[in-house]
Amino acid sequence: MISPMTVEVKVPSVGESITEGSIARWLKKDGDFVKNDEPLFELETDKASQEIPAPAAGVLRIQTAEGKDVAIGDVVALIEPGSATSVSAPAKDKTSAKPQAGDAKPQAGDGKAEDTPALSPAARRLAAEEGVKVEEIAGTGKHGMILKSDVQVHLEKKEAAPSPVAPEGEYTGHETETRQRMSAIRQRIAVRLLASQKATASLTTFNDADMSALVDLRTRFKDKFKEKHGVGLGFMSFFVKACCDALRAFPLVNSRIEDADIVTPNYYHIGVAVSTDKGLLVPVLRDADRMSFAEIEKAIAELAGKARDGKISVHDLTGGTFTITNGGVFGSMLSTPILNPPQCAILGMHAIQKRPVVRDDQIVIRPMMYLALTYDHRLIDGREAVLFLAHIKETLENPGRLLLDV
Repeated sequence: MISPMTVEVKVPSVGESITEGSIARWLKKDGDFVKNDEPLFELETDKASQEIPAPAAGVLRIQTAEGKDVAIGDVVALIEPGSATSVSAPAKDKTSAKPQAGDAKPQAGDGKAEDTPALSPAARRLAAEEGVKVEEIAGTGKHGMILKSDVQVHLEKKEAAPSPVAPEGEYTGHETETRQRMSAIRQRIAVRLLASQKATASLTTFNDADMSALVDLRTRFKDKFKEKHGVGLGFMSFFVKACCDALRAFPLVNSRIEDADIVTPNYYHIGVAVSTDKGLLVPVLRDADRMSFAEIEKAIAELAGKARDGKISVHDLTGGTFTITNGGVFGSMLSTPILNPPQCAILGMHAIQKRPVVRDDQIVIRPMMYLALTYDHRLIDGREAVLFLAHIKETLENPGRLLLDV
């Protein structure tokens, strides 16, 4: 019987659009004494990974294992009355514990519970939606329970099933393989990217920009800029400013589709893609058009650091109206970015390379960058997309326009 003083540890709401996640890892062990507001576990969602604090002080009794899918509001642990001197009490025998909320129950059928694999609630919902035969799925949860991530992996394998190959030869080399479960964030990124490709009419238009004036401007003022503002002057702040200027001129590119409506924000929340160990995250610069160059550079540095350290919040990652991704930092010369729904456009930056170009009928060497704009053709026509990208090119090649607001 649970003591009236026992406190339930529930999965908190971490964002308006987030309904579930998974326990990435427990930061405390079962039976440990924990303090109020002390980090208990890491919750991974499709947006980010964040630490969830203890709602009270006492002895921790873990109810949900690492790696298990959980819904917002699920009870994942209990905190019993106790002090730091009482933690020697033996932990519960996990093999004899009663089933917890969210554990699978036998399915109705022929009365043989062992014929039906155990599923988590999230796995059951997804399997039903996709028409998956759960008997074909190997569960990786406790006691072989099938988790939502198992269903997702099964679906991805079916999607990417290879065509038949020739029989194996006689080669007897020493091939080895490693297997590692995808994080919840990585799995969700995979699902969202695939959904983006299926749900939008994506098209990409290209242009290139002569970066001579911008490179010269940055070279002349980067030292004084850092001395005054305490942050380096990169190219991203110019791109953010150029995009805000172009979005004002072409507001449809800043819009999104909701059912049969076109929703056009009168603000400019610019997402800047950041590469992390767990995948690509897109922190958002809110009201970027109102920020100075120094404020943009500082915000990007702060958000990128939080993303790479796993400290990014859901608020930092939501609400963007347009995204910029920079494959050039890895040497990419040209690529076609994938849309970040519900946004309808994304700009791809690439590596700056010196190339021969024609200026005044003369072949000269200039630092050039290819630009790529992927857009949802359901909303944005080719003319709008081409003119939008040409506007960005013109602004980058004449950065004085940004400074003079002309």
